[in-house]
Amino acid sequence: SNTPDPRFLYLSPRHEEALAHLLYGVRERGGFVQLTGEVGTGKTTTCRYLLSQLPEGVDVALVVNPMLTPEELLATVCDELGAAYPSEPRTRKTFVDALYRHLLAAHGRGRRTVLIIDEAQNLSLDALEQLRLLTNLETSTDKLLQIILIGQPELTTLLARTQVRQVAQRITARYHLLPFAERDTRAYIARRLQIAGQGLNVFEPPAVFAVHRAS
Repeated sequence: SNTPDPRFLYLSPRHEEALAHLLYGVRERGGFVQLTGEVGTGKTTTCRYLLSQLPEGVDVALVVNPMLTPEELLATVCDELGAAYPSEPRTRKTFVDALYRHLLAAHGRGRRTVLIIDEAQNLSLDALEQLRLLTNLETSTDKLLQIILIGQPELTTLLARTQVRQVAQRITARYHLLPFAERDTRAYIARRLQIAGQGLNVFEPPAVFAVHRAS
């Protein structure tokens, strides 16, 4: 199956480091954390694993399709968090006010809120600017929302654009997930075999190397 199965998860040293960056981002208050990597390097799988490792007291909004208008993005975040908003008018102010009320209430209960945007390279410039404005939501002492951007290398190119330089300035941690080293490919295959019930090494080294080279 192409759907990531957490039972078969193999965390290479690079994935463990990526996870550490994301967990650091969860603990921070305000700003952005950026995780990039080529297609197939395990960004989404790492993100799904992160959700299972979150500490107590953290609420998460996960957006997996960010090709939205700013209004649609705000509505999606509100829906993910269960923040109630009136049906009309569907304006940015309506959604931001509802979100602010929700975040203040969560903060009052001692909870932290994290917004994760997957496939973030597909965000529009307008949506990115709206996300930056969300990081301005705060009490007198604390930021109320932490945002994690996960995407392909094009996300780095997007954030380098002059129009969103204020977003780039608020990134507190960056990590680029590289493909497996050959030793990681060997360990990955062995791990999946073991979980599937096969304890023996059934592949010869040249076959493993061919898999590594192809992937």
